[in-house]
Amino acid sequence: QVQVVESGGGLVQTGDSLRLSCAASERTLDSHAMGWFRQAPGKEREFVAAITWNGGFIYYADSVKGRFTISRDNAKNTVYLQMNSLKPEDTAVYYCAVSFGGKGGNVLTMKAYDYWGQGTQVTVSS
Repeated sequence: QVQVVESGGGLVQTGDSLRLSCAASERTLDSHAMGWFRQAPGKEREFVAAITWNGGFIYYADSVKGRFTISRDNAKNTVYLQMNSLKPEDTAVYYCAVSFGGKGGNVLTMKAYDYWGQGTQVTVSS
């Protein structure tokens, strides 16, 4: 069982930045991809960003492209989400997930992921 723990959320103002971290309990070097999703109140969980094991492929939702940057440090079993120019519509619980590829599916979809964290709250005030 892989434990996934997010951190770095908080309350910020419009235009501010935050960096989320996601630490996995085991080697993520063997993972197919790691991703970030978010869920706002009353809405479904949605894809934010994903990165493959070697960083060779990176994907972003259109809503965050140009503002958010995903990166990973396999030596630390950690993935990061740098969020700049935050907007109130970015307010959500942010979840990190690890995919080992066995479930198939597109890494932009939840079903591709094997393990999930409990989430970290990001609130952007206007």
